[in-house]
Amino acid sequence: MLYLLLSPFAEQFALFNVLNYLTFRTGAALMTAFVVALVVGMPFIGWLKRQGSQPIRDDGPESHVLTKAGTPTMGGFIILTGLLTGTLLWGDLSNQYLWVVMFVTAGYGAIGFFDDWRKVTRRSHHGLSARGKLVLQGAVALVAVIWMVQLLDGAPNTPDDFATSVAVPFFKDVLIPLGMVFFVFGVLVIVGASNAVNLTDGLDGLAIVPVMIAAGAFGIIAYVVGSAVYSNYLFLNFTPGTGELAVICGAMIGAGLGFLWYNAPPAMVFMGDTGSLSLGGAIGAIAVAVKHEIVLVIIGGLFVLEAVSVMVQVASFKLTGKRVFRMAPIHHHFEKLGWAEPTIVVRFWIIAFVLALIGLSTLKLR
Repeated sequence: MLYLLLSPFAEQFALFNVLNYLTFRTGAALMTAFVVALVVGMPFIGWLKRQGSQPIRDDGPESHVLTKAGTPTMGGFIILTGLLTGTLLWGDLSNQYLWVVMFVTAGYGAIGFFDDWRKVTRRSHHGLSARGKLVLQGAVALVAVIWMVQLLDGAPNTPDDFATSVAVPFFKDVLIPLGMVFFVFGVLVIVGASNAVNLTDGLDGLAIVPVMIAAGAFGIIAYVVGSAVYSNYLFLNFTPGTGELAVICGAMIGAGLGFLWYNAPPAMVFMGDTGSLSLGGAIGAIAVAVKHEIVLVIIGGLFVLEAVSVMVQVASFKLTGKRVFRMAPIHHHFEKLGWAEPTIVVRFWIIAFVLALIGLSTLKLR
């Protein structure tokens, strides 16, 4: 908003010229989101406590019933407030990619909020049905993918069929044309990322830091592939307009830091589906927009590991009656092995950071 309002006066007032720098607006969005999340956090947590909290699942680790009972959920609202405020204030609101990602973020946040609210008001583990959530997520994702394909289709300085193709990391010119199948692929990326983050959100601070790391990595990718100069230098496919997504990535980091202030062990609030679904969906949508869907598997490898551990556990139990892990998702397996919660969380953060570095290396290693 400030960019559209004040940047035209840059020639008269030199101070406003900083708004023309994407890096400045990204940093400003980060700081704004951080402050808003901090300010909103405590009053909102107080309100949540007055509403009550959903019960801790009795099929989880025994320690959770004792240590986490009574902690309110739906803290993702704090993240969304900071994220959307920072983006709306400092982003170029004429940029359609910004609106696509905000559409997914807000849409998934609404689905998660409704799910969390039903759990709290019913004092139950059961909110929306799994099938109902997937249908709603799929519908939002499909609209977003169609929107993004239309934005990129026929864009200047892009290969033919680029909008519905998938780029292969580590190779300069390899594009896999998917045609109409790309719409299904894009939906799977967004929905999969959303639910993978949701599965990771099981310990204090476990999900939010890897989300911030992934947002930082994709902020760099968006900045690079959205620039004709940098993308040409690094032999990347230029995706015009996507550089502005660095602003929403910055806002995601800032809002995440503000939320972590209250989510650090012992957590005062959990993000719930409100936060995990929306953040995962946002990262998935950004990956589709910048044509780095496969790189998302690397950068978000921790989320993939958590999701795969659940799928392996379920498949193994149905086929053989035996469990591969002591408990899934895999972070609970390590709890069952006797690892302290902070040890698991910090080690998983380290894994997420290393995977993000590997993912970023694909920008140069070609």
